[in-house]
Amino acid sequence: MTTNILRHDAIFKMHMADPSIARDFFKKHVPEALRQHCDFNTLELCSGSFVETNLRQHYSDMLYSVRTKWGEGYIYCLVEHQSRSDKLMAFRLLRYSLSAMQQHLNKGHTELPVVVPLLFYHGSQSPYPYTNNWLDCFENPELAGMVYGNPFPLVDITVTPDKEIMTHSGVAALELVQKHIRLKDMIELADSLGTILSHQPLPSELFKSLMIYIGESGNSPDATLFIDRLQRLAPRYQEDIMTIAQQLADKGRLEGIQEGIKEGIQEGIKEGVQKGELEGKRKVASQLFVRGFDKELIKSVTALSDEQLSSLAY
Repeated sequence: MTTNILRHDAIFKMHMADPSIARDFFKKHVPEALRQHCDFNTLELCSGSFVETNLRQHYSDMLYSVRTKWGEGYIYCLVEHQSRSDKLMAFRLLRYSLSAMQQHLNKGHTELPVVVPLLFYHGSQSPYPYTNNWLDCFENPELAGMVYGNPFPLVDITVTPDKEIMTHSGVAALELVQKHIRLKDMIELADSLGTILSHQPLPSELFKSLMIYIGESGNSPDATLFIDRLQRLAPRYQEDIMTIAQQLADKGRLEGIQEGIKEGIQEGIKEGVQKGELEGKRKVASQLFVRGFDKELIKSVTALSDEQLSSLAY
């Protein structure tokens, strides 16, 4: 059985590798509506296969490039060797055609090519028993045609009016924030956001995550003003808002400490080059003392002893 399958595969590929035979084959079998757009004198066999390794005993495939009136296109020919046909073959052909398109893009092209899928069947069951329209593979072909035969739905929040967004129930707060996250000052959003949250409250965890997102990704020169206004408009979140404000403040202090340490170390290294390592560390310590850092933190950063630190004027 395996030997026969290999013979089927080999004999087909041997003949189709001949350019003149391949041209005759496609001129005969590609539908006229597609054929009139192809220049079969430019037909070239491409390398590679898109059939999964475990299925190659049942199928073989060949991809040909061909020039069309609008640029490079492809004809993808799948040969079925197995005696039992695949009910979802039309879908398989589509998947392989998409893989050929991706291969085209991987070469640096920026537009999709037209790939004409063609199934060559010589199985034991005659005629070919299944559909060659991939939409028929769905339980509801009509619904599938509506979804995949039309432009996909687009939610362009950048052009959706705020008044409309505010009618979007539970998702309104998220949409409004993401639309305006690049505002120069998020205070402009506080009133609208507060109104939404007062009428359509979010679960506590979702509210917190939204506020943290605003705090980290938004712009607000006066975060306190934003928080105060939000608290007045959505008082039910007062405890959550205060918790978040404290978290953001703590984060700001931590970042300030880290930046201060970084600056102090950099200054100390520069000074150390001039006056020696010890003097450089003393410089770091002095700078950190001036900035009000804790003695234990300074000791950890500079590796100076208690005695060395005590000799500094601070």
